Amino acid sequence: MDAKPVIDPLAIAALDAERHVAAAGWDQPARLFALVRTADLLAREPHLRAQLGPADLADDALTAVEQEGLPATSSLETLLGRIAWPDEVDGCALAVERLVVPPEAERDLPDRPADAVEALAAHPDRKDVRLLVAVLRDGSSMCLLRQREHDSDDAVAVGKDLAPGLVQALRATLEA
Repeated sequence: MDAKPVIDPLAIAALDAERHVAAAGWDQPARLFALVRTADLLAREPHLRAQLGPADLADDALTAVEQEGLPATSSLETLLGRIAWPDEVDGCALAVERLVVPPEAERDLPDRPADAVEALAAHPDRKDVRLLVAVLRDGSSMCLLRQREHDSDDAVAVGKDLAPGLVQALRATLEA
C-alpha cells in the first residue's frame, strides 16, 4: 500500500504567496494576504474555478488573496494594529523585507534613527531578506525566509516560528 504524501495547505499557500511576491523582485513595501479556504471562495465566486489548477482544488486548500491599498505607515506594528479580519478569512500572511546584520554591527550605532538605518544599510556584512509569515485561526503558522543573494536559486528557508513576534502580531489580527 502506497503512503499518501502529507500536504499542508498552509505551507502550500505560504509558498504560493511568497513566489507571487518574489516575481515582482526586491525593494517592495510590505504585502498582506487574506488566506481563505478555496472551496468557500469558489462557492462565493464560482467564476474563479477556471483560474485554478487541480492542485488548487485539493481538500482543505487555501487561496491567498492579496490586500491592495495598504495604508502607508513607517511602523509595521501600527499597520497590524489597524487590521481585523472578518470570519470568512481563515488566516493571513504578510511579506516584509528586512536587513539582517551580525549582532556586533548594532553596537555603537548613531542615536538618530535615520542615521542608524543608513549605517546598518551600509554595513559590509548585511543581508537582505524577505520574510513571509502565514498564520491560521487555529494557531498554526508557517514562516519562509528568502535571501536576496540566493534569489536566483529559489532557495527558501521554511520553519514554523522563524519570526515569533510577527507570528504573534498576525495571530492578534485574527482575534480582533
